[in-house]
Amino acid sequence: MDRTTSGEKLVASNRKAFHDYFILDRLEAGIVLLGTEVKSIREGRINLKDSYAGIRDGEAFLMNCHISPYSHGNRENHDPTRTRKLLLHCKEIRKLIGKTQEKGLTLVPLRVYLARGRVKVELGVARGKREYDKRETERRKEADRETRAAMKTRR
Repeated sequence: MDRTTSGEKLVASNRKAFHDYFILDRLEAGIVLLGTEVKSIREGRINLKDSYAGIRDGEAFLMNCHISPYSHGNRENHDPTRTRKLLLHCKEIRKLIGKTQEKGLTLVPLRVYLARGRVKVELGVARGKREYDKRETERRKEADRETRAAMKTRR
């Protein structure tokens, strides 16, 4: 599920997104942050649970992402749930506009990680799961788990 390679440090993962959505496509984006936000993210104080991404006026934004105030900050600390701009090429934004215009597709942040000292966000183009889809996915995971356990005991 997490595709972390060498040189990347996973800071936060949106496990709820994998439960609630089918991830159709993935995309890496930079994010515009304040200094105290970067320091707070380095401490791991970020929550992607209810966050989503959207496109307004030809620009991509990350909404409802909670970054806790920096522990050693002062009165200049940031607003925890402010809207943050995502850094994407125009070509990528046009592609995302086309995909999100489709009925039932949305942009969901999957994980936040540090790559080469920069904070990156992995976005997923996702389609919502119905209740029976969630049950089927859970059933499949359980069967795989049992199969692995049976293989392990046979060895």
